[in-house]
Amino acid sequence: MPTLTWLTREEDLKAAGRAPYRLLEPVETYGDPNTENMLIQGDNLEALKALLPYYAGKVKCIYIDPPYNTKSAFESYDDNMEHTKWLETLYPRLELLRELLQNDGTIWMSIDDNEGHYLKVISDEIFGRKNFIVNIVWQKSYTANQTALHISDNHDHILLYAKNFQEAKINKIKRTDDQILKFKNPDNDPRGPWKAENLSAGKFYSQGQFQIIGPTGEAFLPPANRYWRCNEEQFNKWLADNRITFGLKGTGRPMLKKYLNEMDDALTPSSWWQHADYGSNKEASIDLKNIFSSNAFQTPKPEKLLSNIIHIATNPGDLVLDSFLGSGTTAAVAHKMGRRYIGVEIGDHAVTHCIPRLQKVIEGEQGGISQAVNWQGGGGFRFYRLGETVFDETGGIRAGIAYDHLAAHIFFSETGEPLHAPANAPLLGVHKDTAYYLLYNGVLGDKRPQSGNALTAKILAGLPPHDGPKMIYGERTLLSAARMAELQITFKHTPYDIKGR
Repeated sequence: MPTLTWLTREEDLKAAGRAPYRLLEPVETYGDPNTENMLIQGDNLEALKALLPYYAGKVKCIYIDPPYNTKSAFESYDDNMEHTKWLETLYPRLELLRELLQNDGTIWMSIDDNEGHYLKVISDEIFGRKNFIVNIVWQKSYTANQTALHISDNHDHILLYAKNFQEAKINKIKRTDDQILKFKNPDNDPRGPWKAENLSAGKFYSQGQFQIIGPTGEAFLPPANRYWRCNEEQFNKWLADNRITFGLKGTGRPMLKKYLNEMDDALTPSSWWQHADYGSNKEASIDLKNIFSSNAFQTPKPEKLLSNIIHIATNPGDLVLDSFLGSGTTAAVAHKMGRRYIGVEIGDHAVTHCIPRLQKVIEGEQGGISQAVNWQGGGGFRFYRLGETVFDETGGIRAGIAYDHLAAHIFFSETGEPLHAPANAPLLGVHKDTAYYLLYNGVLGDKRPQSGNALTAKILAGLPPHDGPKMIYGERTLLSAARMAELQITFKHTPYDIKGR
């Protein structure tokens, strides 16, 4: 598969691995004290790395609206980067985002023509070209810019990839009011409103070539290189059941009547998203002004756009992630739609915009999609900042690191799976028949720093048993190599054998 080359590519491919593991420090909880929703302030590369031990493979939908590299975003985003800097920023973040996706999850990436094609090429490399689903074209504005030098740019792209194309779950969408209005009942059919559909099709059908006689005696055959979509017997059944129309005057070509009340209300989404159904930048700007009395974002995304993405990609209770949160739209919409969410924002507007916006959502604000989803308020979120690294400059475990943080890191680094609950016992879990243990920070009851972290016969006897391979992390072991081999124990020294330090 072709790959994109840029000046710092080789270094950038290692950036995700070099990013340090940091702690997520809780600052404050807003609303429901039991909430799982998270708002994180900090560099999103390090924030994503911090989330891996807890959320790898657990995110159903990722939406990102990264810098477009068009001199239009906030200063904190450095949106005047050259292509190399832009690629340096995006590539490692996309690698970590892929690790956070569920196997049936999807990632949606907003971009414009300036970097969209570069994003497509590196996304093919990271997610796999076979997992590309579609490029959605969103009509972001509905009037032509008459000051444009050549042609007015009225669209953005939304690149959609699956973690696994075959497993991806995509929901249907409801018919719009305009689509429903296309169904009429000019002949007072007792089955209600209907619309006429073409009776011919382009796919070869051996029994689809026969003559149809209309009410006026006119004969009809399928158009050249086309076939009736039914055989003659089925056509006669439809005709007898008043499901064939020749137009109001009876002189038109035969068409099949499709009744609204017999059709599934759910439709397959298309790749052309018009502003009337999916919102526009202007609509988003108006909403933000109503929330904040001013709008510091030049091209915000409307809640209507995000609500459609979240509806198509998730179900209530699923986890949504946005690592370029901006004004907080993704989190606000996910909150109103009953999804769990994680939002990451590096700038001060994590505090000046995202927190107050989500507080208003909890209070029941009625902007954006609130009325459409009957939002009445409630719920909550936790605000975090990035804290210390797990490991210090020498590679040692930083003083004061809690047991559950180190345990989550070790279990993930060994298995690629997150812990399902905070660890508070030496047995972290069993993965593929191997049990993983951590002796650290007096987990066995001896709180002296120099004690309880060594593997001895006595400590081994007190560990939860496992009939199979065991991997035990500790500061040292007093068991012989022969004894450990007999017991199927692999001993690893902390901190020297911990991966990803």
